[in-house]
Amino acid sequence: MSLCNKCISGVRHEGTPEGKVEVINGVKTYVATPTGDYSKDKAILFLTDVFGLELNNNLLLADDFARNGFKVYAVDYLNGDPIPPDAFNSGTFDLLGWLAKHGQEVTRASLDKVITALKEQGVTQFAATGYCFGARYTFDLAFDKVIKVAAVAHPSLLKVPEDLEKFKGTGIPLLINSCETDQMFPLESQAQADTILGGGTQTSELYRREYFAGCTHGFAVRGDMSIPVIKAGKEGAFKATVEFLWKHL
Repeated sequence: MSLCNKCISGVRHEGTPEGKVEVINGVKTYVATPTGDYSKDKAILFLTDVFGLELNNNLLLADDFARNGFKVYAVDYLNGDPIPPDAFNSGTFDLLGWLAKHGQEVTRASLDKVITALKEQGVTQFAATGYCFGARYTFDLAFDKVIKVAAVAHPSLLKVPEDLEKFKGTGIPLLINSCETDQMFPLESQAQADTILGGGTQTSELYRREYFAGCTHGFAVRGDMSIPVIKAGKEGAFKATVEFLWKHL
């Protein structure tokens, strides 16, 4: 499996992150906390794209979830070695070389360390929202029954239909935010997801797939907000994710 050029393209979003960076069980983690009351036994694992915590967009999204009542943990599961922001739209970055150094054998342990520490702090229910590269880990956490709810946007590195069939067996609610142009999760894969998880439809008891026409891979986190259809897609994907998390977590 590999990634595509759209995985490292997009637009940087402006804004000042409101959360704070903590070291949890030895792992750098961006923590976004609601300002009002929230359930202390619940946590959202925000699984970033390949740009990790160095991309402002990811931190701003984590903050947005916190504003909607969720305690959010964006874990540096890339171990301080994300794709640098200056690789944006460069067309020259060695994506395959980077991917080869960031397999499950070196990245998953950081997630597990943070999850272990949060459980010791009293968190009993986890949800995960994964973007692009992070969707792979969202699926794997579901397979291991670590999370109660899963949400992904323009997922990468999935094996279709195998991962979809395996996910169905978990009984865990899944939201997929999909789009019109996506080499990593194309229309054919989207249709297979509907067949396997939705009984032939985009919505069932434990499954929901949103589709954003006119959007491309990366829109939900790196979309160009100056383009109305992309802006609507990004905001729509976020709204759908918040609603899904509130319903199932």
